[in-house]
Amino acid sequence: MFEAKGKKKEIPPEGKETFTFLARGFEFKGTLTFEGTVRIDGSVAGEIRSSGTIILGEHAVIEGDVSAGMIVSGGKITGNVLATEKVHFLPTAVLRGDVIAPLVQMDEGVSFHGTCESEGRARKKGAEEVREAATQAPKVRISHRGEAL
Repeated sequence: MFEAKGKKKEIPPEGKETFTFLARGFEFKGTLTFEGTVRIDGSVAGEIRSSGTIILGEHAVIEGDVSAGMIVSGGKITGNVLATEKVHFLPTAVLRGDVIAPLVQMDEGVSFHGTCESEGRARKKGAEEVREAATQAPKVRISHRGEAL
């Protein structure tokens, strides 16, 4: 963006993953799309997508859908969570929405109100298959204690 004329733009070496950090106090409205890993500790009103990993810190407040290969959340999400590999909710996480992922891990203390669809390691789904399944799957409401509502 701010480079001298004639200077080549550096591209990360092959095999090196990019890492993006959006600090506390960051606010955004719209759709965020990333490649690689991103950590968000601010507020986002809109959709977040990554081909890699999304890490939501305990101060993150997300109002919209989150989709990635892997998602680790300690923040508050009001929206659906879609992962092609795994979702891990840390003890400080709050989720008001549905989860679809092959593997789902919820630590003690998580507040979860929504539905959860997980098939284990049997088969990894592509992002489009996950999104399509979310609209077609029958919904069963459960509490964070695993009880049917």
